[in-house]
Amino acid sequence: MYRLGYNTNGFAHHKLEDALPIIAGLGYQSVAITLDHYSLNPFDKNLHRQMGEIRHWLETLNLKCVIETGARFLLDSRWKHQPTLLSPNEWERNYRLEFLTRAVWIAEALGADCVSFWSGTPADRDPPDEHWQRLIDGCRRLCDIADRHNVDLAFEPEPGMLVDTTGKYESLAGKVDHPRFGLTLDVGHVHCMGEPMVETILTHAGSLRNVHIADMRQGVHDHLMFGEGEIDFPPVLHALEQSRYSGGVHVELSRHSHDAVTVARKSIAFLTEARFKLELPN
Repeated sequence: MYRLGYNTNGFAHHKLEDALPIIAGLGYQSVAITLDHYSLNPFDKNLHRQMGEIRHWLETLNLKCVIETGARFLLDSRWKHQPTLLSPNEWERNYRLEFLTRAVWIAEALGADCVSFWSGTPADRDPPDEHWQRLIDGCRRLCDIADRHNVDLAFEPEPGMLVDTTGKYESLAGKVDHPRFGLTLDVGHVHCMGEPMVETILTHAGSLRNVHIADMRQGVHDHLMFGEGEIDFPPVLHALEQSRYSGGVHVELSRHSHDAVTVARKSIAFLTEARFKLELPN
């Protein structure tokens, strides 16, 4: 059975050590920790001490975790989500890889299920084949690093990025060809990109390492509160049960941090109710 969880990017105005007991207290069993300036910043000189403290909190609260790497301005204060593994300069790609490497260290220290990451958006006009080769090379290098630390990776297709669908993830996974390379499936992204929801979940059951969940409208990449979009959630949860997925299903509502506690409370109530609405087959 999967575990309901919450992404700390939805608690952007809370200290991580304050957000964790709130999330656990609301009944969540997992937490997606988005590394950021004030949330286990991988470049902080006090990181070692912070990792020990957060591991203690996770164990005390009986929370599982994944490590998320989608901080908007951690690497570049002026350019959102840059640099990436697609960047034109080798030093920029190495900077992103260094960040992801440190995320692997943190995942190992916390006993996390995986490190979740994405491709990014091309920042130059080089041919698509060049962008793909940069991404493949970076993913292969990261897989080797993750394997040495016994950490799994979960790649997330993201609307607007080079890899935006599960089909493109499959193409990438075939090129990377590493057992550590799995999938972060964002339920909203699947709907946004017009992919068949239940079929997509069941098709990728063997690759699932991490799941994000929020409501969304087709063609519009905007994470919405449950009930404000178009997704029918009981079949989604049923498909996850059918797939025998046992990891975290993490609510991702980063733009709702101004009302984090209320939103997190309403979200778990909605998803818990949706579980009871499952129409199981005869």
